[in-house]
Amino acid sequence: MFAVVKTGGKQYKVASGEVLKIEKIAGEAGETVQFNEVLMLGGDKTTVGTPTVAGAGVQAEILEQGKGPKVINYVKRRRKHSSQRKKGHRQQLTVVRITDILASGADKSGVMAAVNGAGFVAAAGAAGAAAAAPKKAKAEKKAPAKAAAPKKAKAETAAPAAAGADDLKELSGVGPALEKKLHAAGVTTFAQIAAWGEADIAEFDEKLSFKGRIEREGWVDQAKALAKG
Repeated sequence: MFAVVKTGGKQYKVASGEVLKIEKIAGEAGETVQFNEVLMLGGDKTTVGTPTVAGAGVQAEILEQGKGPKVINYVKRRRKHSSQRKKGHRQQLTVVRITDILASGADKSGVMAAVNGAGFVAAAGAAGAAAAAPKKAKAEKKAPAKAAAPKKAKAETAAPAAAGADDLKELSGVGPALEKKLHAAGVTTFAQIAAWGEADIAEFDEKLSFKGRIEREGWVDQAKALAKG
């Protein structure tokens, strides 16, 4: 018997005993999870969901939490040699082993905790689920007071930086919107742009989707002249 389940925005064909890597789900190694978005069941009789099969579920055991390989991004520049650099992203993955496929009677409440956005439920006792509810309500009650403090601190630290910033709109092709993007990237003065090297120019070409515009507009030379006053 096999099933097609959906988790992390992807679909997987699974069978009992199969080990697979999926988008990260919450849980520790050894815990049991249940996938409730079962799109199809196959075997002696095939059942196709509309869009999911009512009452069906797939249970699995978490083997480990890990990361995928680092993504390598190729940056191509016009009339120059292409360069290669590693982009700092490794997708978080969870390795699970399918333990059971339930054609019907999959419990989605009571002995199972609440379903999260990945379309699965973590196995837990009824007492554990009941104990988790007051704790969640307490956390939600305290959340607004704690959320206000970082926002205030951020506003206080942003004020001095804005006070000493240069008018980057004096650079060729820089308007209010582009100036705002540069500020968000931490660039606020002509001296910073004047000190850019080839690596910095390539980084901001990609970050701001300029595709060689920095060199064409001559930002570095303009920034050097403006920084001298």
